Amino acid sequence: TNMAKHPASSTVVMLATVSATVATHNLAIGVGIGVVLSALFYANKVGRVFYVRSDLDETDSSHRRYEVLGQVFFTSADQFIASFDFKEALDKVTIDVHRSHFWDITAIGALDKVIIKFRREGTEVELIGLNEASATLVDKFAVHDKPEAVEKLMGGH
Repeated sequence: TNMAKHPASSTVVMLATVSATVATHNLAIGVGIGVVLSALFYANKVGRVFYVRSDLDETDSSHRRYEVLGQVFFTSADQFIASFDFKEALDKVTIDVHRSHFWDITAIGALDKVIIKFRREGTEVELIGLNEASATLVDKFAVHDKPEAVEKLMGGH
C-alpha cells in the first residue's frame, strides 16, 4: 500500500500493530495495541469537534445562555470548563446541552465543576436538554444535583 495516501494515524496504528506482533510473536498483543491506539486517535479527533456558544439574554442582562455543541469526555473536559466565565456578574445561567453528549465520568465531573462554580458565585444554574444516556451518567456520578454532596464540596459540615 501507498502509506502517503493514508492518514498518519492509520499508518502509526498499522506499524505499531505489526511491530508489536513481530516483537512479541503474539498476534493478540499486536492487535490489542492497534485497537488501543485507534481508540485514542479517534477520541482525540472527536474531542476536537466541540465548542460552546454563549449570548446574553436580550431582555435580561443578568442572564447568560450557553449552548454546548459536540462530545464531552476526557479529551474535551478541560476545554468545556474553560468555556465558561464564572466571574461575570450574573443572576442566572442556562446551560443548553441538547446538541451535546457527555460520555464518561470525567465529562460529568467537568459539568459538576461548572455548575458548582457558578453557584459559588451566587448564580442560579439551569441545565436543559440533557439526553437520556448523559442523564443516566449524571444520576449515577454527578454531585451538583445531590444537596448533601454539594454541601461537602462547598465546605459545609
